[in-house]
Amino acid sequence: MIKYKQQQIHPSGESGFTIIESLVAILLVAILLTAIAPVIVIATATRVQSRRAELATQAAKTFIDGIRTGAITAPSTAAITLAAPTSAAPRRISDVVGVTGRPQDYLITSTNMPAPTSVTKANLYCFKNGSIVNPDCSSNTDNLFYIQASRIVQTTGINDGYRMGIRIYRADVDFSKTLKASTDTTKNTQQTFTGGLGDRQAPLIEMTTDIGNSTTTFQALCQRLGTATNQTCQ
Repeated sequence: MIKYKQQQIHPSGESGFTIIESLVAILLVAILLTAIAPVIVIATATRVQSRRAELATQAAKTFIDGIRTGAITAPSTAAITLAAPTSAAPRRISDVVGVTGRPQDYLITSTNMPAPTSVTKANLYCFKNGSIVNPDCSSNTDNLFYIQASRIVQTTGINDGYRMGIRIYRADVDFSKTLKASTDTTKNTQQTFTGGLGDRQAPLIEMTTDIGNSTTTFQALCQRLGTATNQTCQ
């Protein structure tokens, strides 16, 4: 006769999570994610904004190179036109209207270069796919940046050169609202460290550069920038 041995089932010391334990674990994970979410958002936004600033800097360099080589039509607006100095009456800083000798007097401001009011405004260039188009950017729908440029200091000599102001705005700027620009006391460019999308109405970059040519001399540059009252351009 065949006998079957009854198998005994012993209770295991290991058991699964209960519903309450699972809910507690989910709650702890949610609290942890809530705590680190702002850090992740700030880090991501700052990385995106830093990339924007890097691309805007490249666009500015491309624009300046194009102006200097003649590949891009130079802006014609001059906010301050300086009379050519003479040996008998060399131009001093105090001779320039609006210039007092402060460092900010030689920077781009909303006074010597007002912010643009329209996408079709003169001296507004559009940058896309590594190329720059001027003057009407309204027909381009895939712009990366808008570049505003102006001659902010112009001498009368044809070969003296000029000082040019440059602003780089994001392509998603809203021209139906007021665009921002720095004044002589307040800097209004976008911050690289940001916890959101950034202020699209403010420029990414504001800068000035001197534009000369092969015949521009140091004396012409010195005369354009101005000297102290007890100095002359040598």
